[in-house]
Amino acid sequence: MRNFFHSHWKVILALVLLILAAALFLRPGPASAAQDLVERLHQHVGAIAAQEHNTRTPRSLERAAVYIEKTLAEAGYRSTRQEYAAGGGRVHNIEASIANVAPGRRPERIFIVGAHYDSARGAAGANDKGGGTAAVLELARLLHTMRPSAGTEVRFVFFVNEEPPWFMGEEMGSMAHPAETKGPQQSVAGALGLETMGYHTDTPDSQQLPAGLEGRYPDTGNFIAFVGTLESSRRVREALAAFRAASGFPAEGLAAPAHTTGVTLSDHTGYERHGYQALIITESAFTRYPYYQTNKDKAEDRPDELDYESMARVVTGLEKTIRALAGAARS
Repeated sequence: MRNFFHSHWKVILALVLLILAAALFLRPGPASAAQDLVERLHQHVGAIAAQEHNTRTPRSLERAAVYIEKTLAEAGYRSTRQEYAAGGGRVHNIEASIANVAPGRRPERIFIVGAHYDSARGAAGANDKGGGTAAVLELARLLHTMRPSAGTEVRFVFFVNEEPPWFMGEEMGSMAHPAETKGPQQSVAGALGLETMGYHTDTPDSQQLPAGLEGRYPDTGNFIAFVGTLESSRRVREALAAFRAASGFPAEGLAAPAHTTGVTLSDHTGYERHGYQALIITESAFTRYPYYQTNKDKAEDRPDELDYESMARVVTGLEKTIRALAGAARS
């Protein structure tokens, strides 16, 4: 045997090196957490926004709802439906939560993290609102191990009926949902509405600004914005500060009168009407995205138009933001 190894040591060494090289280079390694998040976001948007999904196309709307519930279940959640009547039919919001609340007690403070899952008529709705829905799904997955501070609950809510003809009416999902949080010993400490998350560009002059805000904010559409009314200014400041402390992604904040263009045009408004502080987290929708719901362009709001790498960076920052706001520590 000694003579065999002595005479064949070069062949044996070569075989060992080949085996090591195969193990190192041929075996597919696990994707990085960042790349995995990019791929997950893309998958969610593709599944939810493959085609128009709203009360005009109820089967597609139900498929989107089932996908959301299946994804939440895979992340370890038991979701519930808040069903209610709208337009002579039945529709539902979807909710899942994590809490640090004593048995038999109700939460003392609630944080809402939400997005609507229906699309505008004639649109598949990749950015509006597949991107926001995908982001909430991934935030739920990333935060599943979170233990909020005592008495705190974080609710992940997927709203129905945000788009016309329901927009800003009583049958809008985010108008129906806040009423359930009314009651003794509980209060919504903040509602974060994720609105059009997926379009970021370094092209100069790609960002339009409402009248009166010119020169105060960048004219390049490569940032995420934290936006609310003056009544919610404290929560806007806190959320923006927490995001900036956690992420290097460009972020801007605006607390402005309710009549300012775009400040109230999303799901967070339902919570403000109930007296809660609420804000939008957005890439600014129609002031940036070229395919935002116009009759000409809304059909172009497709999954491949979105910037999933930037979305992933925003979601990573928002995970840490929510941990900070909810006083969380890993369990």
